[in-house]
Amino acid sequence: MASAQPGRDRVPRPIDRDRLGDHLSRLYRAAWALCGSREEAEDLVQETYARVLSRPRAVRNEDDLGYLLGALRNTFLTHRRNERRRLRPGPLPDGLDGVADARAPEPHAALEAREVFTAVAALPDDFRNVLVAVDVAGLSYREAARALRIRNGTVMSRLFRARRQLVSRLEGGAPATPERPVDAGGHAADDRRWPASSIVGASGDR
Repeated sequence: MASAQPGRDRVPRPIDRDRLGDHLSRLYRAAWALCGSREEAEDLVQETYARVLSRPRAVRNEDDLGYLLGALRNTFLTHRRNERRRLRPGPLPDGLDGVADARAPEPHAALEAREVFTAVAALPDDFRNVLVAVDVAGLSYREAARALRIRNGTVMSRLFRARRQLVSRLEGGAPATPERPVDAGGHAADDRRWPASSIVGASGDR
């Protein structure tokens, strides 16, 4: 039986601080999917980098992005716990959220990305974390399993269900609860193309 944490027995090595900036775009997209807000995502990424760079860090494998994604998720969970303990101001008018982002390739793409990331942020935690790791941050199934400390098969199963729920939310329906088996790539037999991947993979680049 495969280990739930591949690479666990490798010798720790210092994280490559000089190349942490190479992962900024993918980490930002992951943060946006977790928060559902561009502004909160920027703050989350900045704080994550500040925490990682505040002292020497060591990783047990070659995957610095997986380590950063774990640090990002932990920082996000800390923020969410803190928010539950304090009063929150009322939301801004809906119209303000629809203003086009000048940094986006085109206004329609920015609005579509906002819709997708908002829907991702509303998924149950287990499904959201896997979808963010694979479809947003671009980790492989093995890298995602290592970063989330779950089995490869669990990654594939949750990813399939997360994608179905996300599509259902974007289409305005109730969350789907599929039970079809997945193949070695984590897809159902008739699920050959992830319909939102082009939006999730490209819209967050800056």
